[in-house]
Amino acid sequence: MNTLVQPVLVASPYRLRPFTAADVPVVQEASSDPLIPPITTVPASGSHQAALAFIERQQQRLVDGTGHSFAIADSSSDQAVGQIGLWLKNLSQGRASIGYWVAPAHRGKGAASSALGALAAWGLAQPGIHRLELYVEPWNEGSWRAAERSGFAREGTMRSWLEIGGQRKDMYMYSRLPAH
Repeated sequence: MNTLVQPVLVASPYRLRPFTAADVPVVQEASSDPLIPPITTVPASGSHQAALAFIERQQQRLVDGTGHSFAIADSSSDQAVGQIGLWLKNLSQGRASIGYWVAPAHRGKGAASSALGALAAWGLAQPGIHRLELYVEPWNEGSWRAAERSGFAREGTMRSWLEIGGQRKDMYMYSRLPAH
């Protein structure tokens, strides 16, 4: 897999593109959401500098080979509304994982489903990726419904899977495989 090429993916009516400094406002909005920072690398501080550092980390993921991080942007305005990433930690096992968030003001408009569908199709077309995984807290119905609309199948509940906000949390595990 050539990890030095960050494509722009069509996820109509959105597109997935690399982060830029112009995306600071959406990172700052996500920083103020009580649900996003505890489970992502979005800083809890909403400062301009912390948001820029987050964007730089997303750009670095491509360079260091740990994954592809995309801004989910409205196709017509190019305004970022969230983030989605394909993480390659388990690529040697033929697996990649996906993580995503949508800023509060943009939820309920199909951004997560559109982004998930586009990234999953692209990811499964990459050499060496035979399985995509994602994990969702059971209470987060919007997120797990987006996963299901995007062709992911719930495989079960991973008990006490992840520490979030100082507490062990259960997570639903989803997967998507290539169409046969």
